[in-house]
Amino acid sequence: MPRWLRPLQNGQALSAGRLRAGALTEVTVRDDDEFVAFVEQSGRRLCDTAFWLCGDWSLAQDLTQTTFIKVYLSWRRIRRHDPYPYSKQVLLRTYLDHKRLKSSTEVQTDEIPDAVLDRPTVADTVELRITLLEALGRLSPPDRAIIVLRYWEDHSVQTVAELLGLSTGTVKTRSMRALARLRLLLGEDEPVPVPPA
Repeated sequence: MPRWLRPLQNGQALSAGRLRAGALTEVTVRDDDEFVAFVEQSGRRLCDTAFWLCGDWSLAQDLTQTTFIKVYLSWRRIRRHDPYPYSKQVLLRTYLDHKRLKSSTEVQTDEIPDAVLDRPTVADTVELRITLLEALGRLSPPDRAIIVLRYWEDHSVQTVAELLGLSTGTVKTRSMRALARLRLLLGEDEPVPVPPA
């Protein structure tokens, strides 16, 4: 079980880290079965989304963990409603905030991380994913978020606009431009013929 999905023991202290610039917060974890169930249910989906946003399993787990910390801080307020959309919005904002930080000391390398190879996949699929991740990595973080939400997560334009706090027109325009950039980066393949109906 990934470290971000393990339930904490009653009374353990959970560091929320720098939730706001310069603010370090400590939270005492309560025995909250609803929150633990939510983490177990939605953790994999949020981590997969984070991976497609950032392209790094380690960073995806960190983003997911930070998301769960922020969601936990608001749990009493949001638990009555469906907390997943709120969590996804927190994840997106956490990702975009991370990309805006200029103090990031992490360095990208050309080496494939071991975590990608741990998944049972066909070699062509792995190569395709790596190629797609490299192309996504060349998009701006907001454009990458729009592409992942629209085409990987299959959300409507309206939902993406609400999650990112943009107008639907902005989402459509940026989506069109980001797709054009991806096509340019990836090169267009021969069109697949559609069989007659």
